[in-house]
Amino acid sequence: MKQLKYIALLLVVTLLGSCELDMQPESELTYNGFWDTEEAARAAHVGIFSKYRDYAYTLWQMGELRSDVWGGKTIESPSGQDLIDNNISTTIVHFNNWANFYGLMHYINDFIVNAPKAPFKDEAELNHLLGQVYGLRAQVYYTMLKAWGDVPITTEPLLEVDLEKLKKPRSPKAEVMSQVKSDIESSLEHFGSDNSQWNGKNVYWSKAATLVLKGDVYLWSGKVLGGGDADFTTAKTALSQITGHELVPFEQLWGQGNEFNNEFIFAFDYQQDQAGNFYGSFTGRMVDVAGLFDETGASLSDFVVNGASRFGPSDKTNLILEDLDDMRRTTFIKLYDDGTNHIPFTPDNANYQAAILKKFLGIIGDDGSRFNYNNVPLYRYADALLLLAEAKNNLGEDPSNEMNLVRQRAYGDNFSGHEFANGTKAENAKAILDERYKEFIGEGKRWWDLVRAGGSYVFDEVASLDASEAYKIYYSISESMLANDDQLKQTEGYN
Repeated sequence: MKQLKYIALLLVVTLLGSCELDMQPESELTYNGFWDTEEAARAAHVGIFSKYRDYAYTLWQMGELRSDVWGGKTIESPSGQDLIDNNISTTIVHFNNWANFYGLMHYINDFIVNAPKAPFKDEAELNHLLGQVYGLRAQVYYTMLKAWGDVPITTEPLLEVDLEKLKKPRSPKAEVMSQVKSDIESSLEHFGSDNSQWNGKNVYWSKAATLVLKGDVYLWSGKVLGGGDADFTTAKTALSQITGHELVPFEQLWGQGNEFNNEFIFAFDYQQDQAGNFYGSFTGRMVDVAGLFDETGASLSDFVVNGASRFGPSDKTNLILEDLDDMRRTTFIKLYDDGTNHIPFTPDNANYQAAILKKFLGIIGDDGSRFNYNNVPLYRYADALLLLAEAKNNLGEDPSNEMNLVRQRAYGDNFSGHEFANGTKAENAKAILDERYKEFIGEGKRWWDLVRAGGSYVFDEVASLDASEAYKIYYSISESMLANDDQLKQTEGYN
């Protein structure tokens, strides 16, 4: 009977992806007493992070492609062009079916509801796991809030076949934000005073991750949703409480051998025989690259790549990095076809062909191929510092300390003469945005940063989006979603 119930649920959800909450039914193991042991709860916890990793590319696309970072030359046909062009409508729908986030949400909800039933020998360990999973739920709903505004809220695992009960209307942004904030507080309550990383690794959520998320959330709430100084103060307090992390020297920040550095607060875990990251599409094919040269004129004939050239930095991106004293200038390897020196970068140079993103290049294996197994940070300490600078500036305070910590790391011995000096609120806001632009290229931050800044920043900086299309800040949903669920309404502005 239990197996028949599971099959019925599976068939219903498969045939009716209809209510567009793409949750999978409660696991068959749950019906067979899965939550009766601590070992099973631990296995479910690991499984959640494996599933969460599957959404890393979606999170990156949502956070960066619509901004001004990409859209430059590529050797092969570019990817994501509609998002780069902000081409969004009721017929051009991105991340259909809520990007399948509700599938992940089912497993998260299942854990939150059922893990406390497992007999843990050490309650502190259960609390740490719950702190992690509440933090993940907050992060997922926060992403959905930023992406669509109003979204359905579900906090229970799928238990019934009743299709009418599966249908849910979109909850207003304020309610979604309340859910996010509630989950953040639940996460912090379960972590308590425990600042440790699970198994000593930054590939699991932690109290520090929840605190940086809290700062991020309250900055959004304060600026985009009108919470004002009270929210900015909460953000400042949360970000100031982060311990156990620091900026590391620039040469110790990137590369597979550095991925467990003390700056990464939370990172997606990639390993051979498990999963590789998606940054091969930011490189190229060896057959294309071998005949090209870097900006100094050096041949790349021996440079090993076996990916694709699908994303190219915009001229604006190349120009903002064009500071010979700033080590972030090496974010890309620029590719030219003529073997001469091209420093500094100049737009509209016919010899410029494309660029390779260096942050997540991976390693060369024994077979001579390059493998993309770099862990990819969602949050790192530089992010926390610059969010804190943003909170301080929003409160009319001086953000110089946090800005200069990040700049000093970037400029190293060349820092003198590049110090940040406190200015007006507007001047500081633009400087913080520019600093984050340079610091987080390829990490899925820029679009969210521009929207969170409020005012006209996103329209001033993104050439493909006009203020008359402000409704496009939020994604449309598909006609099939509306047809299959009579409780859903189209995103405002797309009707």
